[in-house]
Amino acid sequence: MRVLVIDGQGGGLGRQLTAALAAGCPDIELTAVGTNSIAASAMLKAGAHRAATGENAVVVNCRRADIIVGPIGIVIADSLLGEITPAMAAAVCQSSAARVLIPINHCDNIVVGVPDQPIGQLVTAAVEKVSQLCSSGCR
Repeated sequence: MRVLVIDGQGGGLGRQLTAALAAGCPDIELTAVGTNSIAASAMLKAGAHRAATGENAVVVNCRRADIIVGPIGIVIADSLLGEITPAMAAAVCQSSAARVLIPINHCDNIVVGVPDQPIGQLVTAAVEKVSQLCSSGCR
């Protein structure tokens, strides 16, 4: 199963997701793509098998992924303080991969009806969902 983690800014959420996925789902092929080199480096250090940076890396790896994991902003053009380009958001949305999106309520994107939870709980829930998707063949 090919799992792609996408994150930007400092890569903190991506780092936590990558570390938890590497520990909780050892049989996956874990790729990390950062919108910048700091995020990519953080996820690589956290246990990604490989990492890349930038718009083209997002586009290319979204085509290969079975599951895409990241903050909800990865599907919203110009989010993450402008780091998500329209091409990145389109690549995530148009991918045939299952998407596991973390509801982060900031940068002017508010997900209504989702209670604020600590990042650790959101990461745990995302890893559980990825594990379920891997067990069921993603669909």
